[in-house]
Amino acid sequence: MNILYLLVGVSLFAALFFLGLFVWAVKSGQYEDTYTPSVRILFDDDNESVSSTEEQKTKTDK
Repeated sequence: MNILYLLVGVSLFAALFFLGLFVWAVKSGQYEDTYTPSVRILFDDDNESVSSTEEQKTKTDK
C-alpha cells in the first residue's frame, strides 16, 4: 500500500513538471505562428535537389 503513495506522488510531480514546461513554451512564443506550418507544404522545395542532381549528371558526363 505504501508504494501507491509513492507512485501517486511521483505521478503528480511529473504532471506538474510537464505542465510547467508547457506554460514556459507558451510564454516563450513557441505556438504563436500557426499559419506558416499549414502552408509550408504547398511550396516546392525541390529546386535545390534538382540543381544538385543536374550538377552531378554534368560532372559524370565529362
